[in-house]
Amino acid sequence: MSIKKLAGQTLWYGIPRIVSRFLNFGVSLLGFQLFDPNGSYPYTQIYAVIPFLTVLFTYGLETSFFRFAQTHDRQKLFNTLNISIWVTTILFTLLLFIFKGPLTSFIEMEKYPEFVTWMLLIVFFDTLYTIPLAKLRLEERPRKYAFVNVFSIILNILIVLFFFYIAKPAHEAGENSFLALLYNPRIGIGYFIIANVIASGVTLLLLYKEFTSFKFIFDKGLWKEVMHYSYPLIIVGFGGMINEMLSRVIYRKVLDESAGRAEFELGVFGANYKLAVLITIFIQIFRMAAEPFFFNQSRSEGAQKMYARVMKLFVIACCFMFLVVALFLEVWKGLIASKHPEYAQGIHIVPILSMGSIFLGIYYNLSIWYKLTNRNMMGAWVTLGGAAITIILNIILIPRYHYTGAAWATFLCYGFMMVVSYVQGQKYYPIPYARKKLITYLVIVTLFYIIHEYLIVHFLVPANKKDWTTVSYLTYYGTSLLFFGLFTLLIMKVERKELKKMPFIGKYF
Repeated sequence: MSIKKLAGQTLWYGIPRIVSRFLNFGVSLLGFQLFDPNGSYPYTQIYAVIPFLTVLFTYGLETSFFRFAQTHDRQKLFNTLNISIWVTTILFTLLLFIFKGPLTSFIEMEKYPEFVTWMLLIVFFDTLYTIPLAKLRLEERPRKYAFVNVFSIILNILIVLFFFYIAKPAHEAGENSFLALLYNPRIGIGYFIIANVIASGVTLLLLYKEFTSFKFIFDKGLWKEVMHYSYPLIIVGFGGMINEMLSRVIYRKVLDESAGRAEFELGVFGANYKLAVLITIFIQIFRMAAEPFFFNQSRSEGAQKMYARVMKLFVIACCFMFLVVALFLEVWKGLIASKHPEYAQGIHIVPILSMGSIFLGIYYNLSIWYKLTNRNMMGAWVTLGGAAITIILNIILIPRYHYTGAAWATFLCYGFMMVVSYVQGQKYYPIPYARKKLITYLVIVTLFYIIHEYLIVHFLVPANKKDWTTVSYLTYYGTSLLFFGLFTLLIMKVERKELKKMPFIGKYF
């Protein structure tokens, strides 16, 4: 597979993923419009816990499916892993329902125990279609993959709109109708979770052909081999979720404030965390196409050079997205704080989280070395090291610096994982990454953001947003476009030869 094909598949996976994620982001924004930070914190808490459970329920089988599909009969592998994940998903779900009380107390959702029930149903449904979706990716069937994902999120949105713009008005009007009975004000933002449950369940139906294509034939020997490869990935996954989600899960536990204040800050933190969505989306869609690509490419000559090219293009794309996020914070602020201005209190953490997300994306690219050399345990140790840093820094920084401390903990954790993975990878699977050039690009975009903020705050526009004039807005966005343009010109000059080889845009160089 060439870079051109990878780019094409990234677009196929990416455009629907971008559409679905932005639609999902729009749903989140609607939640921030309808509910203040105190009302939105249960949503933030539930969706901080779901990724932990997803790692437990899937236990690395998706990556293992791509890895073993290169050397084993794919139908036999598909059968075995599907049976495994069905059995364990049913077992884990039953156990969590049995111990739902302690789980609800641990995540501090005693006011909303039904939210925990719906959360478990989301994880149940999402886990069952993990392998069928992976099969679509492996077979390079991005059209159906795109349809399933986009349909699911559109259905999710329609259900949310139904509850808040049809059922809720009927209830508030005092109608004695079926529609009015469907809305319960106490549930509030929980209707977003209900919509997710329904959409996830319908997704299973959309994949019925993939489910009916597997037979109940279980290869015990193959399963043991997969588990031996997979179990370190569970550690990697849990470590990754600790690094990404722990700050929101434990925020109320470590913050020395009243419960109301902690809930308010958690709502603000969760809303601004969402604003790193551009870079997070790109990393996710890139992984959709890149993981099968890396495994398929591993037996080709010049694979290491190909990986280095992919890394360079990935970092350049991330740098552009960082500038879009960091230089246009006023736009992003308006998306979450137009109705509830208090959400804007945390806008300063968005560039920190965005650069941390770039570090995470680079780490994902670097991690190919331990997956290809069957050293998954070494990857697990790197992730555990990051998790330890996350835990320690969150405990130290959140009580003192609140969500700003949590953002810096995320940044430092991902930076550590990126550096350690690079050093270890060059020992066991050397890849000629353009290290100095990539570091330079990251430093330049960071300096552009810092200089832009310094000029805006100290010289160019009034400190009080209420005093902004038309000239203030033109100055702000003009300087933002200037710095973005300067970086674009730099890349066009330095990477001209590389850009000539790219699909679509190459003809312009």
